[in-house]
Order: sequence, then C-alpha cells, then structure tokens
Amino acid sequence: MSVPVPGLGLPTPAAKSGYVSRMFGSIAGHYDLMNRLMTAGMDRGWRRAAVRALAPVPGSLILDVGTGTGDFLDLLAERDCRAVGTDFSLPMMLAGRARRAADGRAAPLLAGDALALPFADQSFDGLLNGFLLRNVADLDRALSELRRVLKPGAAAVCLEITWPRAPIFRQAFGLYFGRLVPLVGRAISGDPEAYSYLPRSVAAFVTAPELAERMRTAGFREVTYRTLALGTVAIHRGVR
Repeated sequence: MSVPVPGLGLPTPAAKSGYVSRMFGSIAGHYDLMNRLMTAGMDRGWRRAAVRALAPVPGSLILDVGTGTGDFLDLLAERDCRAVGTDFSLPMMLAGRARRAADGRAAPLLAGDALALPFADQSFDGLLNGFLLRNVADLDRALSELRRVLKPGAAAVCLEITWPRAPIFRQAFGLYFGRLVPLVGRAISGDPEAYSYLPRSVAAFVTAPELAERMRTAGFREVTYRTLALGTVAIHRGVR
C-alpha cells in the first residue's frame, strides 16, 4: 500500500496535469543540477541500468515518454538508436535541447501527454520513461498508452522512485527525502513547492509490486522488476 505523509496533500486527479506541467516548467533550469545533488550523481547510473534492461539494438526506434531534459536520449544515442522524446513540459524539453545543442547532439522532440500519446499504434521498437508514472493523473490510462504505441514483442521499461520497505531505512529516507531535499530544492530553484511535491508524490504512489500488477492488468506480459539504491528506486520491464 502507499505510504502516507501526514499533513501533506496532493492535487486532485483533475488538476494534476496542469499542476505538474507548471511545476516542472518552473524548475526546468535547475532540474539536472538538483537530480545530481539529491541522488549524489546516482541517477545517471539508474538510467543506464534502465537502458540495459531495455537492451535496444542499434537502429531501433525508441520512445522516451516524459523525456524532460533528455537524459535517456543521450544514453540511447550512445547505442546508435533512433530516439524520440516527448513531454508536456515545453520548458523542460527546451532546457535539454539547449544543453545537447551545446554538446553537438540532437534528437527529435515532440510535445505530448502520456495519457494521449501523439503516435500511431505499434510505432516503436521499445519505450523508456524515467520518474514519469507517479506524476500522471491516471496511471492505468498511461500504462495502456505505453502499450498501445509499442510493436508486438517490444518492451517498455519504467524507472521510478519508490518508498523503501525496510522499517529503519524507511524512516531515514523519509527524513532525507521529506525534509532535507525540499530545503535544498528551495534554495537552488527558488520554488518552495516543487521539491516538497516530490516526496509527497512518491509517498502516494503505488509500491513496486503493485506497479507490476498494474502493468499486467494493462496487458503487458513477462513483467519483472528490480530495486536499486536500498529499495528507493525500481526498474520495471514489460513486453507488449
């Protein structure tokens, strides 16, 4: 079951899409820096593990849903994949595009909502998303959309933060993630809300076993998952 955070609320499902879009737009310029700081740089390794789980072959067409600033696009380019990124936060995509342009890299970007992806059925050879699913207004609809755009036999890999299950570490993680991260996030981004939303969204999200079951219900098969970083990160994989 989800872990409650007393006294902290979340936007209603009807308001969540607009809330999340505005929030990520406000922190786009500091997003990469905050990710590196609050994970001690481990987020890049988690993303590499997610790409390894997908195991894309060179030349395959891979979709990064909720691409943000495009970290997955960089890793897919290293594997000579044809990567496409989509996100409903234009400031996040623009921030990532500017960074990649400075490094001489580029990838197609398209505005889109995970609940109604702007692609035809069975378009992609694989699909990735990182820290997306707890931010969608309708998890089951998002999972159905991910499956819809995959070719038969293609895999989706989902990287997500999850609340650890070991009691002692749960408490320590709660203090760090629920207290320290919002303070640092406020100091760096100037947004007092964005990094207090982060622990609330993780606490309210389904557990790793529950997400695996929701993927099966959405029609994915061969669903597996593994946890990293003492149970604070989960990588799920399912096949269309």
